[in-house]
Amino acid sequence: MQSRSVPIITFFLVHIGLGLLLYLFPGVAKLITIAIFVFGLYWIIQNEDRDAQTLYAAAYVAGAEVLLRMFGATFFNEFGKYSIMIFAAVGIAYRGLQPLSFLFFFFLLLLIPGIFIGIKNLALDANVRKAIAFNISGPACLGVFAMYTAGRMVTLEQVKKSLFFLGLPILSTLVILFLRVPSVKEVVTGTDSNFATSGGYGPNQMATILGLGMFLFFTMFLIDQRSKKLTYIYLILSVMLGYRCLVTFSRGGMITGLVMMVVLVGVLYWKLNPIGKAKITSIAAVILLLGVGVWTYSTIQTSGLIEKRYANQDAAGRLKQDKLGGREKVNKAEIQMFLDNPITGVGVGVNKQYREEMTGIEAASHNELTRMLAEHGLAGLLGLLILFLVPFFTSFANKQHIFLWSFFFFWLLTINHAAMRLAAPAFVYALSLLKVVVPVKRE
Repeated sequence: MQSRSVPIITFFLVHIGLGLLLYLFPGVAKLITIAIFVFGLYWIIQNEDRDAQTLYAAAYVAGAEVLLRMFGATFFNEFGKYSIMIFAAVGIAYRGLQPLSFLFFFFLLLLIPGIFIGIKNLALDANVRKAIAFNISGPACLGVFAMYTAGRMVTLEQVKKSLFFLGLPILSTLVILFLRVPSVKEVVTGTDSNFATSGGYGPNQMATILGLGMFLFFTMFLIDQRSKKLTYIYLILSVMLGYRCLVTFSRGGMITGLVMMVVLVGVLYWKLNPIGKAKITSIAAVILLLGVGVWTYSTIQTSGLIEKRYANQDAAGRLKQDKLGGREKVNKAEIQMFLDNPITGVGVGVNKQYREEMTGIEAASHNELTRMLAEHGLAGLLGLLILFLVPFFTSFANKQHIFLWSFFFFWLLTINHAAMRLAAPAFVYALSLLKVVVPVKRE
């Protein structure tokens, strides 16, 4: 980010304009997709990744993925993940690897046996490439980008800059939501996840990216105190994103965003001196009041249906039998697959087919943890242990990384309700592995 507020506001205005442009002329979306990839690659190469341009380009793609998918502009579904992997490969070519990177190279190796088992076990009439890419691209993106970030030394300012670029296209997404559905009251009729309030796109993924955006601008509100005008803008954007996230009626993204905010406030409170603690307490009180206001407004706009959604009731107020929309059965079936095939797993892409044969349920996995176990067996278990343990052990020597646990919990909570459909969980997890330093100011 620039050192003055005017360029930042200019970035905001440009992305508000981008949202308006896409709303009025959706046909330009594919051109924008190409431009994002080409400019990102050029930016990294031109600068030889000297200022961590790989982070910024990948952040922008992760933030723009839902925006571009809303217009069917990504050419193929995994465009965002493949783009991030290409950026990471170029960044590694310029900057090399850190010792910690080789753990994630091993993680990638652990994914390979499941691919061959999947090819062997998939039904003859299945689209093998699509079935495997759908399930493996998320972990592959995580592994490749983690090889770039693991142990890499960056400044806190570079991390903030990455978050800024991650948030910009989410701002454009917010603009489109308000343009497409200015009045929530007119389109909410039940307590199920709502495609209309999600701009016609999948509520689960939309809520994931909006909840992340809510956290991003809340973070800027907390740590970017260069001008009151900017501070108010950050806070307003965070509140607006929170509102639109809430009314998607998809609970996972909202809960995840709130957890990230609470974790960040907790980390800052623990690290700050008494004066800083008092300030954080005051901010937390203001945020709590704003949260109550957003909830009350959402309740009015949805005629009380949002309250029933979070109470797990239908529109008539009757308690729903399942709490996770049927996902408990899917998760249980995947755990059974692992128990039946603990060494090899059933193979990448096979879990949907296998589950239909077991239970008659035809549904893709929403939980990356149980999917990894079901499809990869022992290799999946080892891979998950790497993903859980590396941030934990590196955190002891990474005291300046104030976002580490917020990033980790975003990944963990998101993959429990939305698997790794988006690139965002892979990208944000990889950010938790950065070695953050705060340069000492010299007199």
